[in-house]
Amino acid sequence: MPAKQRVGVGELLRGALDIVPRLPTANKGLVNMALIRPEQKKSIGRLLEQQAAKRPAAPALVDRRHRLSYGELNQQANRIARLLHDGGIRRGQRVGLLFENRIELLVGVAAAVKLGAVAALFNYNQRGDTLAHSLDVSAPRALIVGNECRDAFASIEPKLTAKLREKAFWVADGDDDRPIEGLRSLADTSRAYSPANLAETADVTTSDAAFHVFTSGTTGLPKAAVMSHGRWLKGMYGVGLASLRMSPKDIFYCPLPLYHNNAITLSWGAALGSGACLAISRKFSATHFWDEVARFDATAFCYIGELCRYLLNQPASAKERSHRVRVALGNGLRPELWARFRERFGIRHINEFYGASECNLLFTNAFNIDQSCGFTPLSYRVVAYDPDTEKPLRENGRLKRLGTGQIGLLLTKITKRAPFDGYTSEAASERKLIRDAFKAGDCWFNTGDLVRPMGFKHVQFVDRLGDTFRWKGENVATTEVEQALASYPPIAAAAVYGVEVPGHEGRAGMAAITLASDTDFAPARLAGHLNGRLPNYAVPVFLRVRAALETTSTFKVSKVTLKREGFSPHAIQDRLYVLDNTSGSYVPLTKEKYQQLGYGRPPTGASHTLSTLSGTPHEHDTTA
Repeated sequence: MPAKQRVGVGELLRGALDIVPRLPTANKGLVNMALIRPEQKKSIGRLLEQQAAKRPAAPALVDRRHRLSYGELNQQANRIARLLHDGGIRRGQRVGLLFENRIELLVGVAAAVKLGAVAALFNYNQRGDTLAHSLDVSAPRALIVGNECRDAFASIEPKLTAKLREKAFWVADGDDDRPIEGLRSLADTSRAYSPANLAETADVTTSDAAFHVFTSGTTGLPKAAVMSHGRWLKGMYGVGLASLRMSPKDIFYCPLPLYHNNAITLSWGAALGSGACLAISRKFSATHFWDEVARFDATAFCYIGELCRYLLNQPASAKERSHRVRVALGNGLRPELWARFRERFGIRHINEFYGASECNLLFTNAFNIDQSCGFTPLSYRVVAYDPDTEKPLRENGRLKRLGTGQIGLLLTKITKRAPFDGYTSEAASERKLIRDAFKAGDCWFNTGDLVRPMGFKHVQFVDRLGDTFRWKGENVATTEVEQALASYPPIAAAAVYGVEVPGHEGRAGMAAITLASDTDFAPARLAGHLNGRLPNYAVPVFLRVRAALETTSTFKVSKVTLKREGFSPHAIQDRLYVLDNTSGSYVPLTKEKYQQLGYGRPPTGASHTLSTLSGTPHEHDTTA
């Protein structure tokens, strides 16, 4: 299916009619979103207290082991918040959380935000220096670790300060109640504290930070994007109520990692804001996805684009249509899959959205427009850009705005109504801003993403720019991978970039390298070296061995041509390698191997063998 260019009036009218049955909910969302202002005494913790008072016995959270009502969630969060407060944690200070997906993670998050502290959500896939960097960036005053993450914790344990060790706790994972040496049991320590609401919660405002969500950017290593209570509440009202029209009878199934904003902000927000239940999957599995949807009796779920492709690649079964799902919320569903996904699984409303962790506005597909990530009432522009520098173009000192159907760089206007929360690093925040773009004194956030304006304030996501690419549902920072390659002695230099792989969302990692010693290259040893230093999704799928790397006039490696040339041995004379999961090594990517993997000559868009492309999102089930 070709990419859609424009939104039709008829589509908007049909979408508007679909809203009518739940119009009061939609109106409530829109009105409350518009009323959110800086420094208001409104917060996630206050919302939880209100839901607990209104529906104490209603289910708030459920996972594979147990469930909590709104009353129980509020009481458990209060106990932990009091424990943290007793340990000296105050408003604005950070509480680190290292868990896989389960109820106890959100109990810890709720405790932190009720106290006015900031919940720092660490990526449990990270290890060693990368995880230690996240810890340094967020600088938590307390740390809570799930038993399932003991290996990740062990990789950073030597770097913990003495003060942090004093306020570090472990949480049992079901039957796994083995203590983590040096940490205190959160359950045992918090049990003696009162379950009553805290006075501190009433003082938390919309301008206070609620979460640190770690995102990769052009600087390479993870940056902590700040999510304020106000922006979280806007997402809850604008998406959960106005766009999804959630009700207390809904059950929202979340198979995505809770350290992503898709899950922690939009999915939990949709449930908490409406008094619905959030059903938490430990890890996404294409094989068991519809089984879990049925087990939880879900009416909604969240997705990323690659998840949709995995589900479509599964054999057809009756269970994929015997469900109550009415809406799916996510981002990255490719235009060519849209109709197949909706029709095969019988999902009436595909609520695609656009919104980065640090972005100050959000598009949402409230009108159910095909191939669109929706609209926003806030100010944005789509502008011309230079594909070589990947920066906006200026004419007579100002940026050039593009029209409907033209692909350009998305900028969002920073205003009092749509403030930029930024990162914990002021320098990193400033690099994302463009000033004097259309008139003197204005300020815009550079999303680094390409979109197509579709008319009626709707856009379509096209691609990502910069030194970060998305693969298997995760952002991959090129400099982090380059550093891991550089630590392998036979490699002299490396340039990492993403390449399009037919049949897959995002871009697979590829590294162009020069060798200091060809005889010591040892591809099998290199694969082991990288697997020990990087998350599986960040390990390059392809290698290209070059005599030299082309540089710009400022001595930066030029990646534009490398990206364009891709990985076809029919077009490239350099030695090529592909990561083979069976052998755990890089093997030569010859013309014969290229054809064996399903590409042929020339590449025609055939799907690459999943067993070769490592790093499925949020699971080790490669049956996707």
